[in-house]
Amino acid sequence: MKTKNNLALIVSTIICLIPVIYALLVFEQLPLQIPVHFDNSGNADNYLPKNIAVFGLPVLMAAINIYTHFRLNNDPKVENASTAIKQAAKWGVPVISVIMIPYLLVNALGTDLPTSMFATALAGVVIVICGNYLPKCRQNYTVGIKLPWTLHSETNWNKTHRFAGFLWVAGGLVIILSAFLSTWNVQLVVMGLLVVAPFLYSYFEFKKETRIRVSE
Repeated sequence: MKTKNNLALIVSTIICLIPVIYALLVFEQLPLQIPVHFDNSGNADNYLPKNIAVFGLPVLMAAINIYTHFRLNNDPKVENASTAIKQAAKWGVPVISVIMIPYLLVNALGTDLPTSMFATALAGVVIVICGNYLPKCRQNYTVGIKLPWTLHSETNWNKTHRFAGFLWVAGGLVIILSAFLSTWNVQLVVMGLLVVAPFLYSYFEFKKETRIRVSE
């Protein structure tokens, strides 16, 4: 298992750095400032110097990948997490690196890309996938909805993840649809619900469990 984990770490880290190859091929054509953030209309509103975007972003993604693997490989309850979610966590950062960084560079070269729509739709797809596997994720310290009440009670963990799984799938589908309709206000409301609703649900379940124990 340790050898397998080490191999996954090495391969995934190398994948995170692959965008550097493309960046070097187009380095001379890139502008001095690379747009890395866009508003709801798809207009660039934040930039990075070319050298930082070309070399710094892949290195940052590699560092995040290493940290993610370290957390997963050293979690005493990691076996409780869904295998699919563990693999998604381990390979999600490399996938994002090889998609988003070249996308930013192509956009910087002047290609007209629907940046806002693409990013929103991709976020919706990720949320749907995570929502599908959340109910299968058993109690652990790394992957899932880690709240004081879910970590304290396995029952609370299971109920919260079933609730959040349904909510995330539905919310993710709404976000995907809103990406093509450019309804950014809907996206903000849905994203807020995806965070706040499981938190409140877990808290009220904790209160319910406490009242039941007291009454007994």
